Amino acid sequence: MIPWGARPASSSPAVRGWAVASAVLSPVVMIGGWLAAEALQPPSYSPVRSTISGLAGLGGTGRWIMTSALFVVGACYFVTAAGLPGVRVPARIVLMVAGLSSIGIAVSPEPVRGSTPQHLAWTSLGAVAITLWPAFTARRAPSQPLILRARGAGAVTAVFLALLAWVVFETQGGTALGLAERLVSAVQVTWPFVVALALRRAAGQAAPSALGRPAADGTRRGAGGTYL
Repeated sequence: MIPWGARPASSSPAVRGWAVASAVLSPVVMIGGWLAAEALQPPSYSPVRSTISGLAGLGGTGRWIMTSALFVVGACYFVTAAGLPGVRVPARIVLMVAGLSSIGIAVSPEPVRGSTPQHLAWTSLGAVAITLWPAFTARRAPSQPLILRARGAGAVTAVFLALLAWVVFETQGGTALGLAERLVSAVQVTWPFVVALALRRAAGQAAPSALGRPAADGTRRGAGGTYL
C-alpha cells in the first residue's frame, strides 16, 4: 500500500509527457511544412502575398507536403487535448475542433483559382477555435500560472483577436495576407505548447508543497508516509 504522504496532492494534474511532445510537434510541423513547400514553388511565388492554404491547394507544387503537415497538426491537437487534464473539458473540446478544422482544410484543398465553401468553412472554424481557445483555458483554482488565470487568459485571447482581425483585414485586398497568416499561425499553433508547459510546471511545484503539510488529525505527511 502506498503511504498517503507519497501521493502528490495537487489541484493541477500532471500533463502527460506525450501531450507536451505533441504540443511542441505542432509548430515544428506547421512551420517546417510551409518552409519546405515554399522551397518548391516557382520564383514568382511570394510568401508575403500567398496564403498557407495555397501551398496545399490544387495549384501548389509539392502540395502533399503542406497537406501532410495539416493532417499532422490536426492529429497533434487531438493528442494534446487528450493529455491536458489540467484544463476544463470545454477547452479540450475547442482544441479538438481546431484539430478537426486543420484536417478539414487538408481534405478540402483550394482549387487553382478562387476557393470553395468547404475550404472557407473549415478555415473560418479553425481560425475562430484556436483564437478563442486561450479564453477556455482560464481556471479559478488558486496558485495558477498567470496565463491560466482569468486576466492572463483574457489578455492572450484579446491579442489573438487582434491578430485575427489583421488577417481578416488583409483578405480585403491587402498586400501582406501571406505574411499576416504565417505570423498569426506561428503564434497560435505554439500556444498549446506554452499552456502544456505552464500546467506541467504548476503540477510539479504543487506536488512537493504537499509533503509535510499538516493533516486533519494533527499529524504531518512526509515523503516516507505519515508521522507525528
